[in-house]
Amino acid sequence: MKSYLSRLRTLTRAVSALAVASVLLVQTAQAGTFMPECYKPGLGDTGTIKHAKKEGPYRVALVNGHTGIPWREQMIKSVKVWAAAPENAKNITELKVVSTGSDVAAQIAAIDNFIQAGYDAIAFIAVNPTAFDAVIKRAKQAGTVLVSFDNPVDNPSVLRITPEWIEFEGIIKAQSVVNQMKEPKGKILEIRGIQGNSTDRDRHLGVQKVLAKYPDIEVVEVVGNWDTGTVQKVTADAIAVHGFFDAIICQHGCRGVTNAIKATGHPPVPVGGDAENGFVKALAMNDIPGISVSTSPGQGPVAVRAAIALLQGGEFPALVNVPTPYVETKDMKPNVNYFPDEPDTLETVTGYAVCGADMVFTPAQLNAQSADNN
Repeated sequence: MKSYLSRLRTLTRAVSALAVASVLLVQTAQAGTFMPECYKPGLGDTGTIKHAKKEGPYRVALVNGHTGIPWREQMIKSVKVWAAAPENAKNITELKVVSTGSDVAAQIAAIDNFIQAGYDAIAFIAVNPTAFDAVIKRAKQAGTVLVSFDNPVDNPSVLRITPEWIEFEGIIKAQSVVNQMKEPKGKILEIRGIQGNSTDRDRHLGVQKVLAKYPDIEVVEVVGNWDTGTVQKVTADAIAVHGFFDAIICQHGCRGVTNAIKATGHPPVPVGGDAENGFVKALAMNDIPGISVSTSPGQGPVAVRAAIALLQGGEFPALVNVPTPYVETKDMKPNVNYFPDEPDTLETVTGYAVCGADMVFTPAQLNAQSADNN
């Protein structure tokens, strides 16, 4: 027994030393990366991304996928605001913005068109996480910098910028909802996003990870497509079929949840949702317990700035996790967490202050821009 314990202690020390060494290697590999306070390495990622330096100014494209979603529209507007600022405009000879819809082939074709037209960098939100490997190879051959953000591709050869979705939807949102329930039992309605999307996939995994700890909770899943009208309909339909729920977890378009609660007479229950102004107002002004968790449309300019920095020779962690702002109902304040005089569609967290003063945008700045293709 003594010999066994001795070997066990030796093995434990060796494993601990290896873990420390691994952390130090990661820190060394990622030391000196661009704006580390903003572009933090994703959990478990050890690589970095760097391109050959290229003289500017640059031709830059933004390729959005799904359309008709206010978050995407505000993202495009925030990119245009950021790019128009004199300190940023000097590095950009042309900024082209296109939204291609949900067709994967159309989005790949748009990226290919920009590559063939000689654009220096392309930032994009992928419709599908696994369909872009071929176009990524073509971009590399052409010397075009690609940055994938928000719904990132599953390809480590390009810079990917995204929240840590499992933490976002699970450890933060779902756990807060369970904590605010009267007791951790009963029925929870989970309203998912667009199917086949990496973000929906990872957010759902986060919810599952948390709720697996509570065997007395039953989960009913519906698909809301991140669209307020669709979310309202599927929530109302679920209430009609299953009766009242003990809590609701919604990815996006969550103003539809509070609208459905009001329309159906459902009693207030803990609701985890997004940071759209209408949803946050509904929680705060109707004393609905819950949490607003945000992925800011400011990811757009964060990604475009990274693309330009890569062209200038900057180095980044291969996977960047942006911060996750959140606030519970009890802590919500007008004109801080929600804005009574602004439209319901405004994303209340307009940018990432940790990434610089030029990465937070006022409603007036955003309203002055168009979300249209140009």
